[in-house]
Amino acid sequence: MTMSIAAKHAKGKSAQDKIFGANAAAVAAAAKYGKDAVTNATIGAILDEDEKLVCLPTVEEVFRGLSTNEMIAYAPISGLPEYLDCVLTAAFGNSRPEGYIAAVATAGGTGAIHHAIWNYTDNGDTVLCSDWYWGAYKVLCQDMGRNFTTYKMLDENNKFNLPALKEKVDELLAKQDNLLYLLNTPAHNPTGYSLSGEDMDGVLAILKEAAVPGKNIVFFLDVAYIDYAGEKEEVRKIFKKLSGLPANILCIVGYSMSKGFTMYGQRTGAMIGVSSDKSVIDEFAAINQYTSRATWSNINRPAMRTLATIYSDPELLAKVCAERDYYYQMIKARADLFTKEAEECGLPMLPYVAGFFLSIPAKNPDAICDKLHEDNIFAVPLAAGVRIAVCAVPLKKIKGMAAKVNAAMQAVGE
Repeated sequence: MTMSIAAKHAKGKSAQDKIFGANAAAVAAAAKYGKDAVTNATIGAILDEDEKLVCLPTVEEVFRGLSTNEMIAYAPISGLPEYLDCVLTAAFGNSRPEGYIAAVATAGGTGAIHHAIWNYTDNGDTVLCSDWYWGAYKVLCQDMGRNFTTYKMLDENNKFNLPALKEKVDELLAKQDNLLYLLNTPAHNPTGYSLSGEDMDGVLAILKEAAVPGKNIVFFLDVAYIDYAGEKEEVRKIFKKLSGLPANILCIVGYSMSKGFTMYGQRTGAMIGVSSDKSVIDEFAAINQYTSRATWSNINRPAMRTLATIYSDPELLAKVCAERDYYYQMIKARADLFTKEAEECGLPMLPYVAGFFLSIPAKNPDAICDKLHEDNIFAVPLAAGVRIAVCAVPLKKIKGMAAKVNAAMQAVGE
């Protein structure tokens, strides 16, 4: 009999992440057959056409140019003041919403989600998300004793499913007083879908209708991929829609430096609260700073300084924006080719707008991915399909890939 001395809430927990597992299999295959013979479509990071990890040149220059003190000193628990100011510009651009706003530095976008779950739901509450989602959302909820449920993200016409969202919102608020709703847009992980302005209007109308006295809604808008979602100001227009919401709807924007600054391992982000009520934002700043102290104390000072330096210098910022656009166009070309070939061979896929990933709906994703291994193609099996990381696959390996995925699906009976 296996001995355990873990607390009851911790017993049996084990992180077996399918993404990192699939990547490990791809790395092993590359070591055996050579990198050129293997297509690794698992990695959620930008690789160039030579399959080398991308770091934006200007970001690297600023980061490496920091003084030793900036590299090693502690940062304030809430984050460097200059960072907290500049991150609002980085997130909102020219579309800063009206209302009371505060930012708290977090350990990546994941840290922002962690704090939102911990501070705005109670033990046993249920958090709401779409049925296509980043797996860490569910893990975070489960680790903190929360339940996790989903609604069908797309309807039969592959449009955002507002009726399904409304049904779940109403169902949950009949049982609990606080509802945390996680929405990842634009450039959704894992599908590449982005809500339109009309979609966002519909979402907010549902939330406002449900926010009756005695009920509170926390709308968490995860914008981790926004810098690769399209024209930088156009994709940010959704933020203006967060203005003037009822006081019992708090919007939290989850911002990450991982993608926009290609600083994945530096674990730097922010949660930005937007409310029509000052006391709600004062509380937001206080409780999330407290949870930071109780969780990681403070975060990465040099990464915060890098963002603040770039967003305080128009010339540096222009360079970074140009570099982002170059890699956005590179990823778009890969996705466009895959989409074109998918249409030609009849491979079903979810509507891709922008971002690092696209997804193929499937009933047997594990079997499909196992079959793809025979062609040395490695993708990520999800609950409802297969995720392809176009951010990481060079154009020459994208060519012909859709047909191979389609063949694998047919081989396993789909």
